[in-house]
Amino acid sequence: MGVKRSLQRGGILLSLVANVLMVLSTATNYWTRQQEGHSGLWQECNHGICSNIPCQTTLAVTAACMVLAVGVGVVGMVMGLRIRCHEGESLRGQTTSAFLFLGGLLLLTALIGYTVKNAWKNNVFFSWSYFSGWLALPFSILAGFCFLLADMIMQSTDAISGFPVCL
Repeated sequence: MGVKRSLQRGGILLSLVANVLMVLSTATNYWTRQQEGHSGLWQECNHGICSNIPCQTTLAVTAACMVLAVGVGVVGMVMGLRIRCHEGESLRGQTTSAFLFLGGLLLLTALIGYTVKNAWKNNVFFSWSYFSGWLALPFSILAGFCFLLADMIMQSTDAISGFPVCL
């Protein structure tokens, strides 16, 4: 059972890191920078003066996917904590994995949409808020795999425990 616990702890830690990076990426205004200033999902800052960005479809979809990814990632992490803290109950890690994978998929959708929108603009460079979103993606996917593997170990242990063993 030590491997299962280690995978669960690792999954919780990885999902925590992914959630922190996603919140940081979503909340900050340094997705792109240009000569006059910088912009994010919510505001654009030029020469030190920030203003709200008018509604644009691609940007709205990106922001919605980022917010949903954060929400789904937090739910997945809470489910993982519940699995880890309630050892005696038969809680499954597959649902937790599905939530973490869904959060990663939403994050990937948001980042690809933003990349397509801004990739060919002249004198616009991606900045640290954007890259922290990309950095969160592998953490979210790895956390999902940790819970999936821990669940597979638990299933195999339960299946083997019913067989008599002769030594």
